[in-house]
Amino acid sequence: MRCHEVDYQVLGTDMQAISIELDPEETVIAEAGAMAWMDDGIDFQAKMGDGSEMDNGFFGKILGAGKRVLTGETLFMTHFSNQTTGKREVVFAAPYPGHILPIDMKDLGEEIKCQKDAFLCAAYGSSIGIAFQKRLGVGFFGGEGFILQRIQGDGMVFLHAGGTIIKKELQGERLLVDTGCLVAFTEGIDYSVERSGNLKSMFFGGEGLFLVTLEGTGTVYLQTLPFSRMADRILANAPSAGGSQKGEGSSLGSIFRMMDGK
Repeated sequence: MRCHEVDYQVLGTDMQAISIELDPEETVIAEAGAMAWMDDGIDFQAKMGDGSEMDNGFFGKILGAGKRVLTGETLFMTHFSNQTTGKREVVFAAPYPGHILPIDMKDLGEEIKCQKDAFLCAAYGSSIGIAFQKRLGVGFFGGEGFILQRIQGDGMVFLHAGGTIIKKELQGERLLVDTGCLVAFTEGIDYSVERSGNLKSMFFGGEGLFLVTLEGTGTVYLQTLPFSRMADRILANAPSAGGSQKGEGSSLGSIFRMMDGK
């Protein structure tokens, strides 16, 4: 199934959005709740699956949508279609601070694997499925789970990552990555998990118990600030439910926290 050819523009710097221009009868699929605004004349419908399963009948749609549930996503995806005779714009916003990564699938072999929360939207015709890893260690210790999303197609796909996005081209090298910092990788890259050093390093090194090992030939995308890391830092410094902290960042504030039993 050929993907629709959509035009796009990345808006903003740190809190980015992606503007997609749809020609008549063109469609883009997106995660539920990602749309920020759109022109009049764009029809949007929540559908079971990404639309690539329509040739597989009803049970094919059920199976394709069920795979999304296994990755922690909702059962439905939203399809935005231009029903007018002119060009129309629809804009999707990033869910947290970071950057949007536009990927032309034709340039990457028409298949990538990505973290389950990295997908934002894609041209209609793209297939959003799951990819089971062969090694059980990935499932138990891989940070983002045993199941990755597999995206296939020949059109534009838009991913989102926290912080700065780094692109690395591996030519048989071996790369060790924090489990949350991996965004996506292409075919030809072997993905596994290994212990991070000796026991002392594992428990006191601050880098987590396990690291992702990437090895082979292909493209890897990394993020400098995973959402889980940012959320942990926010929770660690958030005021307690009993009231706000006094003198945040000062020695007086530390005294108040000690008096409160914190």
